[in-house]
Amino acid sequence: MTSRTRLLLPAAFITSLGNNIQLLGAALLLVRAHGSMLDVGWLFIAVAVPQAALSPYFGRLADRFDRRRLWVGCDAVSAVAALALPIGLALGGPQQPLVYLTNFVLAVIAALFTPASAALIRERVPTDQLRPFNAHYEIALQSGMLLSAAAGGLALQHFGPQPLFTFNACTFALSAVFVAAVGKTGTKKLPEASTPERRLVSGLPLVPLAVLFGQGLVVVTVFNALMPVLVVGEWGRSAGVLGVTDALGGVGFLLAAAVYRRSAQWFGDLRLAVGGFMICSALLALQPLFGVPVLMGLVLLGAFLFGQSRIATRSLLMTSVDESRVGHAFGIANGYGLAATVVVMLIASIVTGHTDTRFGFATLAVISLLSAVAAATAIVHRNRAREPKITALI
Repeated sequence: MTSRTRLLLPAAFITSLGNNIQLLGAALLLVRAHGSMLDVGWLFIAVAVPQAALSPYFGRLADRFDRRRLWVGCDAVSAVAALALPIGLALGGPQQPLVYLTNFVLAVIAALFTPASAALIRERVPTDQLRPFNAHYEIALQSGMLLSAAAGGLALQHFGPQPLFTFNACTFALSAVFVAAVGKTGTKKLPEASTPERRLVSGLPLVPLAVLFGQGLVVVTVFNALMPVLVVGEWGRSAGVLGVTDALGGVGFLLAAAVYRRSAQWFGDLRLAVGGFMICSALLALQPLFGVPVLMGLVLLGAFLFGQSRIATRSLLMTSVDESRVGHAFGIANGYGLAATVVVMLIASIVTGHTDTRFGFATLAVISLLSAVAAATAIVHRNRAREPKITALI
């Protein structure tokens, strides 16, 4: 792995930061205007639907075309699309339609970004370096997602929406610069059979791994929709408090990156992935029960455990198929995760709307737990005949 390949890490962080500043800033605007979890839920659903429908198809495209150019193209088009929202607001356009439309367009672009970025990593990073690289990459993504609430909340509170969303467009442009600087491979891509260092290393079934990976997306997305409703809507705290809470989540992910390699050696990626999701489910149910200080502590702990589970799942999914099909695998996983997000978001929105966010968090926790158990059961069942090999692996 070259030093230029490491430029994908800041590019991933900046892209994730920009995507989620846009989404969470828009969610805060809707909460302030309407105060309804259902309004926020529809925003996240508008983002999830096009990605769920297009991700499997775009995953195949990521395996057929230059993955680096696809990533740069996604960032460039996202920068242009992101500018539409502040320009529209400055011109006095209707707020709610602009919010939905802009985030819908960005969601379509993100449906290509996810499989293209995963496929580019598998293409450029040798198999024996995937674990540490995936640790840093996943932390870059998730830290950008969680820290976006801090940046978005504080910026929205002090500067208003136009500067916030303009800054978001700049993050996409900067990410494109980083990825362009990675450069071309310099050699023609070889078939999988002639590159032993890139052969499969897990051999686990794709569908259960896609469920685990997708469930991580469900948890993060619905959690991010519930948090502004809980902190700003129900508890009446400022957007700055929301930002600090989610910033602690970013710290948890950084700690997860620091210990992941040791944890993976102790427990194995599969046990780490399933067990982490199960414990996180319990923490989700507790988070809205005891006020802001306890919420902050549980978010920190939950992000620490979730981060390790997410990294382990990414590594397993990336090595479960040939390098030439990684884009397709991540397209399927992303499509499933976003389709499940739509369903879970609707359920959590309806439950929260008729009760409060405590029951919304509990609903998310139960669904997450059931998904982790179902995926683990399917993996064990389908690989029982190869149990010695799997045991040695994990």
